[in-house]
Amino acid sequence: MKFATTLLATVIATVSALPEAERVTSLPDMGTFDKYGAFSGYLDIADTSKKIHYLFFEAQNDSANAPLLIWFNGGPGCSSMLGFMQENGPFRIESGGRKFHENEFSWNRETNILYIEQPAGVGYSYCEGTKDCTFDDHTSGKDNLKVLLEWYAKFPEYQDNELYISGESYAGVYVPYLAYYVHKHNEEASNDEFKPNLKGFAVGNGVTNWTYDTTAAFIDMAYWHSLIDETMHEKFVALNCDWNMPYMIGVSDECMNLFNEFNALVAEVNVYDIFGTCWGAGPYPQFSEEGSGFPHLYNGGTVKRHH
Repeated sequence: MKFATTLLATVIATVSALPEAERVTSLPDMGTFDKYGAFSGYLDIADTSKKIHYLFFEAQNDSANAPLLIWFNGGPGCSSMLGFMQENGPFRIESGGRKFHENEFSWNRETNILYIEQPAGVGYSYCEGTKDCTFDDHTSGKDNLKVLLEWYAKFPEYQDNELYISGESYAGVYVPYLAYYVHKHNEEASNDEFKPNLKGFAVGNGVTNWTYDTTAAFIDMAYWHSLIDETMHEKFVALNCDWNMPYMIGVSDECMNLFNEFNALVAEVNVYDIFGTCWGAGPYPQFSEEGSGFPHLYNGGTVKRHH
């Protein structure tokens, strides 16, 4: 009987081997994580210098059976900590705000949510050398599969849970590529190999096709929301610009000149929320006021600091 009890305890410990060294109990100016598990650490990609940072929150309700949901922000190059801190994490802070508050709509209310910062070099993830720090959509997808399998090795208790992959913006590429490589892995893996229980994916405001998305979409959106007039829009239509995204290399001079004129007209607009405040220094909302660390409102050359 004693042997059976010891064996059972060993099996339970093996199945529920949470990485306690990576457990997060609180974060400054945010709060404590005493009602559900929170973990942060690195996942190695074998035979490379790549160290991929993850942040994981167990579901507030029935974490043992809740789905596992992966979240990616886009870019490429945008940290998934943006999603954690301002979108779907258990605490959030509004643009221009200075305090975190509990998020009543946190996605970890019903899912075990896993934030992954990728590719290597984004956010807290890092790599060494040109070879390891160079990526494309396919290498990122393959790396994300390796990262996911490495994560499951750390958290084996979630191997049977349903898996969903989600994200926004350039995650319109990251998400389906990872879904493809997970599906490919499951088809090719032997019977005794672990296969993630992939059930679906979701993308919001996703980049899927450079011909229609990002710059081209912004111009059309600006026109239909009366940010530019019909004359300028007709010029764009007549030029039939190839924006050659994502780096706009080789775009014609006519298109670039008109695009620069367009940018000057919308410089004070928050392109993600055209009716909202434009936070940042000067006409470029992505920057903060030099030396202050605080965002401010740009309004026709005058600065209004947010307090």
